[in-house]
Amino acid sequence: MTLRLYDTAARELRDFVPLREGRAGMYICGLTTQGAPHIGHVRFAVAFDVLRRWLEVGHGYDVTLVRNVTDIDDKILRKSAEQGIEWFALSYRNERQTAQALDLLGVKPATYEPRATGHIPEMVELMDTLIERGHAYAAPDASGDVYFDVLSWKDYGSLSHQSPDDMTAAEDADPRGKKDARDFALWKGQKADEPASASWQTSYGPGRPGWHLECSAMARKYLGDTFDIHGGGIDLRFPHHENEQAQSRAAGLGFARYWLHNAWVTVKGQKMGKSLGNALEVQRVTQVASPLAVRYYLTSAHYRSMIEYHEGSLLEAASTVDRITGFLERVDRLRPLDGIEGELLADFREAMDDDVNVSGALAVVHDTVRAGNIALDDGDDEAAVTAASSVVAMTEVLGINPLSPTWQRESSGAASEAHEALDVLIAAQLGARQAARAARDFAAADAIRDQLTSAGIAVEDTPSGARWSLARRTDA
Repeated sequence: MTLRLYDTAARELRDFVPLREGRAGMYICGLTTQGAPHIGHVRFAVAFDVLRRWLEVGHGYDVTLVRNVTDIDDKILRKSAEQGIEWFALSYRNERQTAQALDLLGVKPATYEPRATGHIPEMVELMDTLIERGHAYAAPDASGDVYFDVLSWKDYGSLSHQSPDDMTAAEDADPRGKKDARDFALWKGQKADEPASASWQTSYGPGRPGWHLECSAMARKYLGDTFDIHGGGIDLRFPHHENEQAQSRAAGLGFARYWLHNAWVTVKGQKMGKSLGNALEVQRVTQVASPLAVRYYLTSAHYRSMIEYHEGSLLEAASTVDRITGFLERVDRLRPLDGIEGELLADFREAMDDDVNVSGALAVVHDTVRAGNIALDDGDDEAAVTAASSVVAMTEVLGINPLSPTWQRESSGAASEAHEALDVLIAAQLGARQAARAARDFAAADAIRDQLTSAGIAVEDTPSGARWSLARRTDA
């Protein structure tokens, strides 16, 4: 089967054909480290983590994934000044929190995660090339600012499908030295009120890079002049990605061959953000819901669909995760699933190849869970194990496999030992219940079952004997 992806630039589904056979290069715009990440911030990372896993597992590609860190920009400088700390201290603190949040949500580490401040020479080289080609210019007032000449590049606007005539002024730099209000900053000359540490010396004068220049230089550094996929949030399509594409191609680079954009997490129809007062920081929300439930919530919708957050969103996700976990635990007690290689079902593959249609893929997962539970109830252990192994394989692709070590780390060693001890005690109770039933002392047998039920233990009678599981709450 062929993987088809929706290319924003082409505005259509395209067969994915990598630049190099067997390999795929992806660049994803990471977060600006101005604050702690909330679940709206990290949706992009979860969405493209699923794509990366599918490229690797579903199609066998060797994936190089670059996710940058924008560790210097106007907002970082402003917030560091407000908080009275060095800008690089603020940036590093938030970078660490972001890394912890992504790890908590099971996002695989990037192949490379470059910081903007570590790639100034590459940015200056790209800027020099643009000036030599007549697509950029230094401000005539010797301020140190350097701008991209928008009207010099005839394809400007092609990614976001708009004409320069309909665009407003670029707001990323002082307009005093611009030829045209729409020109955007490649380099920002040092300002009197900015710390000297936020400035690098160049032939144009001391200053710092513009946001758009950073990504073009870092993508080229780690993926080459041309690469396969560029991803990010839909809000980055313009002006950020439009400017990246324009400056890179104007410099003679092929740049991204496919553009993919994920939608937002919204609250009452508005993009989640601190300015709305509706942000849910990852570190806080995972104290209320399990990281696996949060991951499931962010994964479950198609990446191009908005996710509307409401009060019960995470509770619904947790309940769904519990159903998958409960089934796998039932089978795992019957026959350990570790080491059993499961099949990725054909319908699951078809859904994932259809522009990473996770909602369709999850429908296959849930159907398989239902079929597996029925098999268990009917005493068809082989069918149950086959179903469970497929569920493990499919959920691993989505990053939501409850049996994965990623989520098992949520339980301490002490909790694991307690579960083993509980298994021994309950097995003894179930043995006593079976003996009572054999003796036709049904009152005693029912009393044992009632006692287990009141303690939160669900008992199921199957042709192969009684099985227990922790009861799943339906009110939480």
